[in-house]
Amino acid sequence: MWEIFLKEVMRLTKPTLFTNIPVTCEEKDLPGDLFNQLMRDDPSTVNGAEILMLGEMLTLPQNFGNIFLGETFSSYISVHNDSNQVVKDILVKADLQTSSQRLNLSASNAAVAELKPDCCIDDVIHHEVKEIGTHILVCAVSYTTQGGEKMYFRKFFKFQVLKPLDVKTKFYNAESDLSSVTDEVFLEAQIQNITTSPMFMEKVSLEPSIMYNVAELNSVSQAGECVTTFGSRAYLQPMDTRQYLYCLKPKKEFAEKAGIIKGVTVIGKLDIVWKTNLGERGRLQTSQLQRMAPGYGDVRLSLEAIPDTVNLEEPFHITCKITNCSERTMDLVLEMCNTNSIHWCGISGRQLGKLHPSSSLCLALTLLSSVQGLQSVSGLRLTDTFLKRTYEYDDIAQVCVVSSAIKVES
Repeated sequence: MWEIFLKEVMRLTKPTLFTNIPVTCEEKDLPGDLFNQLMRDDPSTVNGAEILMLGEMLTLPQNFGNIFLGETFSSYISVHNDSNQVVKDILVKADLQTSSQRLNLSASNAAVAELKPDCCIDDVIHHEVKEIGTHILVCAVSYTTQGGEKMYFRKFFKFQVLKPLDVKTKFYNAESDLSSVTDEVFLEAQIQNITTSPMFMEKVSLEPSIMYNVAELNSVSQAGECVTTFGSRAYLQPMDTRQYLYCLKPKKEFAEKAGIIKGVTVIGKLDIVWKTNLGERGRLQTSQLQRMAPGYGDVRLSLEAIPDTVNLEEPFHITCKITNCSERTMDLVLEMCNTNSIHWCGISGRQLGKLHPSSSLCLALTLLSSVQGLQSVSGLRLTDTFLKRTYEYDDIAQVCVVSSAIKVES
């Protein structure tokens, strides 16, 4: 009878620390110091910390355990010849079947010439898990008996790959240089540990696209040294969330070529590296993050200068910048409409002249407020006489209006 078995398929994982369950009692109780003495004599406890459930011995994994996306799946495969005859041309193949592909994980695709009785063929496979969901390890063995009969069998091992981190991103647009159209983009990445064990966050970085330069804003300077804002410990406890902040600026050549960057642009991707338990390493890279550039319409109005605090019923000055974001020349007329609290000083209906595509002009305007408190600057209108189209700008900014009797400290 010919019998060759796929004797064992075992996942290779690092051991864990053994934890004991302490049993204690008061000294005045009947056992006295007996329980404490037993724990002190237990070789698995830590001297001086016997009742803290901290072990100093390692224990082998008792089950398959959890496999998380980004970790390396390692498995030991053993094929044993249980017959009393020599078999020939033994070929062991290990494939990993996912929802989208089938991967060959065998270290060698060459057949073993012969396998003697009570001998084994061992193989260790490794694979970095890159998909979430059900995975099936397919182990196939083919061999030839001494009589020339070809034999073949397969075994299947199913396991689930779980998600270790929950990553959320937010984009914030800011005008870094008010004299140009190259705007900064701030990216906030929220990373949450959704496993049941702590993680050591080894690296969280942003790899920008070719259009941007990136600056990390996750460190501060203390006593001449640069330290992270999270402190000296980079551990992320289960269900804890940590925020990472990055500032991206368009490269000069792209800003000069494209002017204001419009539409959907690729920002880059996050690279996250962590370690768990006894140094098991995991790594995730997000897909390319995309950002929708803010829409300014045909005409963009921005503020170059405005005071924070002004006196009641006293004129103050602001500087506005008007940019033609369209692909045609405009002939603009400026109109100023008063509100209940904000009053413009000057002539409404002023001709600003022609403004070519991607060109800008600055305007110095004067206004005053008749109401105290936090007031919104509104009421600017720009009309393109070529197309008879009017662009309205309200809630441009806010100023704090105080009584002139109160001394305003700068």
